[in-house]
Amino acid sequence: MFDRVAEIQTEAEAAIGAGVNTAELEELRVRYLGRKAELTTILRGIAELPAEERGKVGGAANKARKSLESQLEAKAAQLDASELDARLTADQIDVTLPGAPSRPSGHLHLITRTMRQIEDVMVGLGYRVMEGPEIEHDYYNFTALNHPEGHPARMLQDTFYLQSHPEVLLRTHTSPMQIRAMETQGPPIFIVVPGKVYRRDSDATHSPMFHQIEGLAIGEGITLADLQGTLLEMLRAIFGESREARMRPHFFPFTEPSVEFDVSCFQCEGTGSLADGERCNLCKGIGWIEVGGAGMVDPNVLGFVEGNGYDAERVQGFAFGMGVERIAMLRHGVPDLRRFFDNDVRVLGQFL
Repeated sequence: MFDRVAEIQTEAEAAIGAGVNTAELEELRVRYLGRKAELTTILRGIAELPAEERGKVGGAANKARKSLESQLEAKAAQLDASELDARLTADQIDVTLPGAPSRPSGHLHLITRTMRQIEDVMVGLGYRVMEGPEIEHDYYNFTALNHPEGHPARMLQDTFYLQSHPEVLLRTHTSPMQIRAMETQGPPIFIVVPGKVYRRDSDATHSPMFHQIEGLAIGEGITLADLQGTLLEMLRAIFGESREARMRPHFFPFTEPSVEFDVSCFQCEGTGSLADGERCNLCKGIGWIEVGGAGMVDPNVLGFVEGNGYDAERVQGFAFGMGVERIAMLRHGVPDLRRFFDNDVRVLGQFL
């Protein structure tokens, strides 16, 4: 048994010396010093040996175990150091190489881009951009815009009211800024008002919250022809220089006369038919696409700000409004308004 201990030690020392990595060294530790190792079995069986062999075999076995543990520890430290050096060499960074390109920080939402484009067009025409509160008083949202209490037109713009303050609501259009702006300055006034508005609608072409741009021009000698020219210039800047604009009679409480304005279809060039003879799916074969509403400001509206110089016998003007989402849907072929608010990067990433 004594000779076998010496053989195990010699064999283990040779294997440890030839070890090339820490994983192999761990296998050697288990093989020669583990619970089922032969040397461990010998140490457990010392008590079964003849009395005259116990001391000699036990001493040799313990000495061999301690020696192997020491050699394994020293070899492990050596291999750890060499493996670390190898990793550091392989993973070293060449600081002379150019840095990795930065990830894009994002871009403006399509609605914001469309709204700013319209603003830029109107600023170029001499208009000033103004913003107003989204939480509005009934007076500015309805009454001062010729929507007296009980007027049927209020039902068409049903909105969200504050339960504790029935006279306070989420505005249904940006038109309240017409009154607010005229309260702060006299004529002439040329403004556009972008912003969020709220109504109780929700489907593929309507959202409870959407964006609108309102335009207002008041001064001496302004006519319906000025409105038509302004709309034509704006629509050509948005949809292309070859576009035409038309106005159709309509009704709005705060304008008289009132019109809806259309732009000639940019997909079929106003013909109503595509190149293959099929009916244009964008304008439904009509050749025109509805864009928004407009009209000459009703004298009753000017009556609410008459004290600021808006005498309906001396000045007049026009107003127009349109939904930003509708403009974006038309220009970019988006079929469902709700896609603008889903925050799906697959959709938003198409409009860099």
